[in-house]
Amino acid sequence: MGIIVNGSLFTLHTKNSTYQMKVDDKGVLLHTYYGKRTDETDYSYLISFADRGFSGNIAAARGDRTYSLDYLPQEFPVCGSGDYRVSCLNADLGAGVNDCLLFFDSYRTYRGKYSLEGLPAMFAEDGDPVETLEILLKDYKDDLYVRLLYGVFEDHDMITRSVMIENKTGQDVKLSRVMSTCLDFSDKDLDMIHFYGKHAGERQAERLSLFHGITELRSTRGTSSHQHNPFVIVAKKDTNENMGECLGFSLVYSGGFHVQAETDQIDQVRLVMGMDDSDFLWTLYPGEEFTAPEVCMTYSGSGLGGLSRSIHDGFYRHLIRSPWKDKRRPVLVNNWEATYFSFDGKVLLDIAREAAKMDLDMLVLDDGWFGKRDDDYSGLGDWFVNEKKLGCSLKELSAQIHEMGLSFGLWFEPEMISEDSDLYRAHPEWAMVVPGREPIRGRSQLVLDMSREDVVEYLKERLFDIMDSADIRYIKWDMNRSLALAYGELFPRERQGELRHRYVLGLYEVMEALLARYPNLLLEGCSGGGGRFDAGMLYYAPQIWCSDNTDAIERLKIHYGTSFGYPMSAVSAHVSVCPNEQNGRVTPLKTRGICAMQGAFGYELDLGKMTEAEKEEVKVQVKTFKKHYRLFQFGDYYRISSPFENGDFTAWEYADREGKEACLSVVFTDLHGNPAPHIVKFEGLCKEKRYEVSRDGEPLGEFSGAALMNGGLLLPMPRENYDSCQFYACEK
Repeated sequence: MGIIVNGSLFTLHTKNSTYQMKVDDKGVLLHTYYGKRTDETDYSYLISFADRGFSGNIAAARGDRTYSLDYLPQEFPVCGSGDYRVSCLNADLGAGVNDCLLFFDSYRTYRGKYSLEGLPAMFAEDGDPVETLEILLKDYKDDLYVRLLYGVFEDHDMITRSVMIENKTGQDVKLSRVMSTCLDFSDKDLDMIHFYGKHAGERQAERLSLFHGITELRSTRGTSSHQHNPFVIVAKKDTNENMGECLGFSLVYSGGFHVQAETDQIDQVRLVMGMDDSDFLWTLYPGEEFTAPEVCMTYSGSGLGGLSRSIHDGFYRHLIRSPWKDKRRPVLVNNWEATYFSFDGKVLLDIAREAAKMDLDMLVLDDGWFGKRDDDYSGLGDWFVNEKKLGCSLKELSAQIHEMGLSFGLWFEPEMISEDSDLYRAHPEWAMVVPGREPIRGRSQLVLDMSREDVVEYLKERLFDIMDSADIRYIKWDMNRSLALAYGELFPRERQGELRHRYVLGLYEVMEALLARYPNLLLEGCSGGGGRFDAGMLYYAPQIWCSDNTDAIERLKIHYGTSFGYPMSAVSAHVSVCPNEQNGRVTPLKTRGICAMQGAFGYELDLGKMTEAEKEEVKVQVKTFKKHYRLFQFGDYYRISSPFENGDFTAWEYADREGKEACLSVVFTDLHGNPAPHIVKFEGLCKEKRYEVSRDGEPLGEFSGAALMNGGLLLPMPRENYDSCQFYACEK
């Protein structure tokens, strides 16, 4: 059993971890343990009680100054309880201050996994060993109820958390902060690993020691953002890739977020995670509920690599719903970097013909096919096919592409509107603009108010009309700016703080409707590349455009950071032209191909401008990817060397889970005169088995799994700048 209740003690077990909490004699729900799997011992004996001075005492502890919520480990701390640390809930029940104080009310358990209305969440299928625990807390005076939800995924060492708040007080309640999870650690000697970045440089891994005070990460941009990612790791100091304890926290949400880790006065650490609360203010009317996004917590006692592989497998099986997760993704060519806005039907068909010759599977038509859209100053919102530009209907273009043996995909940016558009002229009130004030523009465009039902219905209508007009198998859903001055005309002044969250709910509603109508559609997420690469988006899109930076060498760091918290099959990666259009770097075509094979593989260049030798090399790359796609898509991923630590080369590996085969890729990132030799070692093989090993298709010989994992293989000398190689090991 994953959930064991013994009186006031709640113990949650996964395969390798245990999570525990207890209702104390005051009725407060305390957190007692999270770590390596153990028994049902009551670990509250480890909590120290003392008069800490200047720490408030709740009424239930009157006369006992050794009892204060200011230092006790709690499951769901609230502001105004005498606890001065970061909290999970700020709730004004009518006095104008945050005066909520929660005590245990009841609980229930059941087989299966809870769901969250209107929000993405992990799910269980029939027969999965998944259980749910619900704990109900209540304010000591008023009828405000807080339901804590726990989903226990035993096989994946994952525990999910969410919160539902119900107002039965008979009056309005103001919520200004709702975090989805809290975890109190007794040990201050912890590191946090987070993934910062920028446009064209997302998810750069950084490890830092937690200090006394608050370490804070957040996105106030209305999306999970390029700058920070809603996934963090808390690790013991000695934890590395292959050993040590660590915990991963992933917010299943695509809007702004907030993470705080506070080391307190007695060297305890508290981590809270949830929605961005920078300008959040939600009016909860009598009888209404508010549901917070889900957080997935994952434990590993076998290092950062073990943590990542648990997350990859858990998300693959229980978060990504698309039928495409079990199919080979199409090897596609996207026309954006080949043509930008300058194309017509003939140009697109020429690219498609070249793609068919090279055994690609799909042509994706990017920005510029609709409305008056020859640059990024106009046309967004006018989702009507520009047949004059194409020289034919979308149905005719799609049919011609399908006749070549390719399928057809299309780019959309539904959430945006251009001021130079028929839609804006008809409905200026649909844009997020404060009346009487100049808007904040991004990429020369405004944002549609997705909290409005009329906007949501318009987008559904236009998307459905386009989809029904042609044979479209794939959509790239883009968003090319952040939210600023998020204002909604339909909300009064006191409710504008609800808009950003309601925007995300509107986005999810449109995506849900699209996939319900077209269940076999391959949806790819995008926000200027990786600006919305989060677990919430994976619920709808099994792959996400990882970055607008298509340079293979910079992608090494982006892929490395992404791999900690997301399955690599979700990483959309393309081979682009050289010199690269983002940084001018010249990289061998071979290396660009090897780097892009880390994820959902494709091309982003004009295939017709390649030399005959390059076209032949593309054929080899496509053949290699298709031959080994099961390994790349479903194999365990190992980070063999870090591009942040090893300046000479970066290496990664995919290994079959039964140890039958593995592919280890290496990209050289620096050259030296008279270079030292380097050895790479395989992971995930069976030491007793024998393997035939090749390098770049040329046989190297037969080796035992023990030899490949313990001795390794000698790397060849690089022959040119940014050279690369691939080792393939197959069970004999």
